[in-house]
Amino acid sequence: MLKIRLPHTAIGVTVLTLATITAQAASEWYFYVQNNTKTKIVKLQVSETKKDWGDFDIGSGIGPGKKERMEWDESTDNEGCDQWIRAKFADGSYSEPSKFNFCKNLDEPIEFDD
Repeated sequence: MLKIRLPHTAIGVTVLTLATITAQAASEWYFYVQNNTKTKIVKLQVSETKKDWGDFDIGSGIGPGKKERMEWDESTDNEGCDQWIRAKFADGSYSEPSKFNFCKNLDEPIEFDD
């Protein structure tokens, strides 16, 4: 019995280790958003084509004057670096879409201004 349990334990440790490595790799792709407006951002959307928009999970939103870190979902791993981004504000308005390279300058925030 001991010989059977050891391989299962080793497999369990390997799976746990791989899960940890995958989680770390997914969080490598991030960006910051700076809200320089007077209105709360309630939705962020990105698109490679400006036709089909995907929503970012921003929780309860990004308040005026706030800077937040956003992390890409692993479902976007095969998408290109250049994407369009726009914000929806609490008053229902949208920012103009702007193109951004999400593989460069990860710590430089995307700024939304009035």
